Amino acid sequence: MLERAIESVLFRSRWIMAPFYLGLVISLLVLLFKFGNELLHFVTHATGATESDTILGILALVDLTLTGNLVLIVIFSGYENFVSKIDPEGHPDWPEWMTRVDFTGLKQKLLASIVAISAIQLLKAFMNLDKGMNENTLMWLVIIHVVFVGSSLVLAWSDKLSNNKH
Repeated sequence: MLERAIESVLFRSRWIMAPFYLGLVISLLVLLFKFGNELLHFVTHATGATESDTILGILALVDLTLTGNLVLIVIFSGYENFVSKIDPEGHPDWPEWMTRVDFTGLKQKLLASIVAISAIQLLKAFMNLDKGMNENTLMWLVIIHVVFVGSSLVLAWSDKLSNNKH
């Protein structure tokens, strides 16, 4: 009876995570605000911008978009995997992947998004080399990106190995 009560408390404790996911929804609104500011700055300075400035502006917008996608993946997959199943019935626009991403898929999607964001940061740094980008900072950005790529490859390889054993 005590064991059953403990298990019930543990099972219900998953709902403690729901406010975290709601907080991430609020963070999406903050990200939308930043995106709007960046877009406004990009558009209002477009006529006097160099090709490099234009590319950097677009990369900044893509970076914010990928970050928003990353947050959405965490919200939906985390909620679905750890709190409660979401019923997609009655939602014709519901992406199929949302109800099928398990924890392994979540890890892979997260790392892929992080690698893409890291690559954009690295590309923006390379584009700023002529504007006095610190070479030491650039070196660390390359190292961090390589670590992210390596981590993604190791994770994919370990997931493949564990899937082959089942």
